[in-house]
Amino acid sequence: MAKTAELHRMVMEDHLCPFGLKSKALLEREGYEVEDHHLTTREETDAFQEKHQVDSTPQTFIDGTRIGGYDDLLAYFDKTQPGEEMAASYRPVIAIFLIALLMALAVNWATGTALVSIPTVERFVAFSMALLALQKLQDVEAFTNQFLGYDLLSQRWVRYAYLYPFAEAWAGIGMLAGIWAWLVAPISLFIGTVGAVSVFKGVYIDKRELKCACVGGNSDVPLGFISLTENLFMIAAGVWMYVKM
Repeated sequence: MAKTAELHRMVMEDHLCPFGLKSKALLEREGYEVEDHHLTTREETDAFQEKHQVDSTPQTFIDGTRIGGYDDLLAYFDKTQPGEEMAASYRPVIAIFLIALLMALAVNWATGTALVSIPTVERFVAFSMALLALQKLQDVEAFTNQFLGYDLLSQRWVRYAYLYPFAEAWAGIGMLAGIWAWLVAPISLFIGTVGAVSVFKGVYIDKRELKCACVGGNSDVPLGFISLTENLFMIAAGVWMYVKM
C-alpha cells in the first residue's frame, strides 16, 4: 500500500514558499505520494492557519496527524543529527577554501604550471583572501557588528572595522597580480597580525564564545581555529612577498 501525505503550502503569484517545495521533495524522497494542496491567496492561508491553529505554512499531515512545518518534517524522518548545526556553520568557510583551491589549480592548468607547486599555494592563499573579503563586503555593517566584538584595534578605532575588508581584498588581489611587495606585504602583515592577536586573546585567553566575522557578519562560524587560520594566511602571505623581493 502506497504511503500518502497531505501537504498544504503557499503557491501564490508573488510568492512561492521555498519550505513548501523542500517539504514536498523530502516526502517524495521518503517514498510518499503527496496530496499537494496549494494556498493561493493570503485569505486562504489565514483561514487554513486559523482552522488548524498554526502560525505558519507549510504544514504536513501523515495518517491524519499533523507533523508540522519543514523542520518538524526533518525531525520526523530523523534527518537532524547531533552536531549538525556546528557542521553547517563551517560549510561556508569550507566552500570558500575549496573553491579557492580549485581556482588556483585551474589557473595553473591553463597556464601550464605544475599543479603541485609553490604557485598553487600562492594563488590558493590569494584567492582565499579575496573571496573572504568579498563575503565581508556584501554587508559591511553586519560584518563590523561582529568584528567589533573581538578585534582589538577596531575597539579603539571603529573606522578600522570598515577598512578591514578592503585591505584584505587589496592584499589578496595584489598578491595574485604580483604587485610590488612593498605596496601589498605591509598591509597583509599588519591586518593579519592584529587579527591573530585579537582572535588568540578572545578565544584562548579570555575564553569568550563569539561568532567569527571571517565570512561576513551574518555567519554562525565560531570564533577560533578558522579565524586564526585566515589571519595566519595573511601573515604568511606578507612574509612570503618580502622573501620573493
